[in-house]
Amino acid sequence: MMDGKFDNDIQAVVDADRAHVWHHLSQHKPYETSDPRIIVEGRGMRVWDQKGKEHIDGVSGGVWTVNVGYGRESIADAVRDALVKMCYFAGASGTVPGAIFADRLLAKMPGLSRVYYCNSGSEANEKAFKMIRQIAHKRYGGKKHKILYRDRDYHGTTIGALSAGGQDERNAQYGPFAPGFVRVPHCLEYRAAEQGAPGTHYGEWAADQIEQVILREGPDTVGGLCLEPVTAGGGVIVPPDGYWPRVQDICRKYDILLHIDEVVCGLGRTGTWFGYQHYGVQPDMVSMAKGLASGYAAIACLATTEAVFDMFKDDASDPLNHFRDISTFGGCTAGPAAALENMRIIEDEDLLGNTTRMGDYMLDQLHALADRHAVIGQARGKGLFLGAELVKDRESREPMDEARVQAVVRDCMAQGVIIGATNRSLPGKNNTLCFSPALIATKDDIDEILTAVDGALTRVFG
Repeated sequence: MMDGKFDNDIQAVVDADRAHVWHHLSQHKPYETSDPRIIVEGRGMRVWDQKGKEHIDGVSGGVWTVNVGYGRESIADAVRDALVKMCYFAGASGTVPGAIFADRLLAKMPGLSRVYYCNSGSEANEKAFKMIRQIAHKRYGGKKHKILYRDRDYHGTTIGALSAGGQDERNAQYGPFAPGFVRVPHCLEYRAAEQGAPGTHYGEWAADQIEQVILREGPDTVGGLCLEPVTAGGGVIVPPDGYWPRVQDICRKYDILLHIDEVVCGLGRTGTWFGYQHYGVQPDMVSMAKGLASGYAAIACLATTEAVFDMFKDDASDPLNHFRDISTFGGCTAGPAAALENMRIIEDEDLLGNTTRMGDYMLDQLHALADRHAVIGQARGKGLFLGAELVKDRESREPMDEARVQAVVRDCMAQGVIIGATNRSLPGKNNTLCFSPALIATKDDIDEILTAVDGALTRVFG
């Protein structure tokens, strides 16, 4: 892979990185006096940096992506074979891997029948927003164009996706945003008292707040509702009982397209193929990326119902009556080829079952950790997608300072254990430790991760 000055010289690689690479979500001033971290190898649940230090990865590539673990030669082989035969053709035509994966994927998603390929989760969500807007113009004279999104949810980094972003610190300094995006309240029951919610039936109450926004805006102006099935970077929020069925009823009542963002939860993260499948709902659109190919190739897509698809072909004589959109790298064959093999691995190794079993075990261990550390206000999660919200006081539930939460993350990293936390997302509420180990995780892996967290909490909070 390397040549010339980089042959067998990892320091040259580090120097090149420091001089030229603009890292994501990073303040670069410290790199003037210290080396950036370079991850040079990964196998299973473990990665190694340029100094040879081994880490167990508790967040699947840093952003809940490498669902089947590192070093899967069969995925690499599938990608190589696809690239040699046909690497790319624009999406106005089809490819063999694209057709086959669409068929296999939709077999896991009853009620959905069409796949639109693109190259990132942000872009997949943009496609949904554009479809909703185009339908508004085709069917409703442009009036039913508003898209609802939820506080604390995150849907990507483009200006359009940030317009539907429920994390104010992520959005800061990027406005003005696209008009027509309207926020609805979150559904974090742990914070119900702050919303003035009743003491019972919180799930239905939280969903009813969405209806209140619809009535305020005017049902004839609202075309779509975009929600994560389990909120990810906004605090790993598992929806309360009664929430999703009520959301479905509200969407049907007001003729609103239900768009579920499965970029994080999709392809097994919560123990089912998709997070929404825990809750008995039928979405109109589902966006996905990240675990779709476990990071082995760039791929994202939007799945829709046939009813949505049909709205773009009902008048072939109209030159504007189709989805006038393109995604250049949606025509790459590496993505669907990798995704096919990724899906086979999940099936053949029963990784959905393992995710459920190990997720239950990890949540139990987090509850045990909370018994030892009063700073843990609540442990929560679904499958191998879990969080521990840190608070200054359990009674008041005042959020722990972000700096101290990040100190726990740094302490774990020093121990060779990579965990995550909400950060620079929610003003004053970046206080949740995040865990999303690969779906191959064992009890020993989970014990190693949480032993590190136990030690870090003791050192940071005493």
